[in-house]
Amino acid sequence: MTSVGPRDLVLAVDVGGTTIKAEITDAADNVVCSGTVPTPQGEAAFEAMGELGDRLLAESAASSMAQRTSLGQGRRVARAAVVLPGIVDPVRSLAVFSSNIGWRDVKVGTRFADRWRMPVLIEHDVAVAGWAEWRYGAGRGYDDVCVLILGTGISGTLSIGGRLVRGAAGQAGEYGHIPVRHRDGLRCPCGNIGCVETVASGASIARAYAERTGREISGAEAVFAVLDSDPDARAVVDDAVDALAEGLFGVIHATCPELVVLGGGLARAGAALTGALQDRLAELLCVAPVPRVVLGEFGARAGLVGAARYARAGALE
Repeated sequence: MTSVGPRDLVLAVDVGGTTIKAEITDAADNVVCSGTVPTPQGEAAFEAMGELGDRLLAESAASSMAQRTSLGQGRRVARAAVVLPGIVDPVRSLAVFSSNIGWRDVKVGTRFADRWRMPVLIEHDVAVAGWAEWRYGAGRGYDDVCVLILGTGISGTLSIGGRLVRGAAGQAGEYGHIPVRHRDGLRCPCGNIGCVETVASGASIARAYAERTGREISGAEAVFAVLDSDPDARAVVDDAVDALAEGLFGVIHATCPELVVLGGGLARAGAALTGALQDRLAELLCVAPVPRVVLGEFGARAGLVGAARYARAGALE
């Protein structure tokens, strides 16, 4: 694979259920150009990824040409990484399944490499985001770290003994599908009853508040915004924190991570979430050491930052 030099740029593409985000960055993580487009349903999303990449590469080439004219040198985009949601098989370059976007067994193959005329890496979005938080963000310097990416869904990564844990399917960390409300919980889209996601995801928090109060709200952030003044908001968030803590209970006993890092859109709740989860874990854990709960450094940009770092490094290590 072509090496990436210190002057080279990389293209990062992060595909979400609502939007596709992309950036071209340099070795210092400075953004040269960026763009966002809505995510189409089904396989049409792959053409949207390609078109967005085309546009940013054209902008970068024009900027590089101007540099070459004025300074006598330009910079090339040497490698790209496209990170995808759902189940991803990076070895076979296969987008196995995404329930939110609606694709199944899409062979990515060399479609982007041929289109953009450079090496293109494919990976799972949360695996890359969690790896970035561990290696370069809030978890740097620690060997044993659990990263939770909290948003519409809940998943993450686990790093033990200085190595990123990868499951048989290429990824590990489906924390959102650990059942914690076996008898009286809601059915999860995955088919199980009472998964963590049915209580603690952003959508679930907003839904629970609306059902409890009869008032529709814009999202989970609105619930966190009134925690200090609204007992219903406090009750809903306490239930969500309980679900997160109970879902992590077995993971912590099995692996004893030093840190739990919270990322994703829901982590914008800040100390209201990290403090509450820290306290609940301290109440629950009697044998395993209580890990420190911290906010991720990259927030909602963790996927893009991770994709760019992955493109530059060439491996998750």
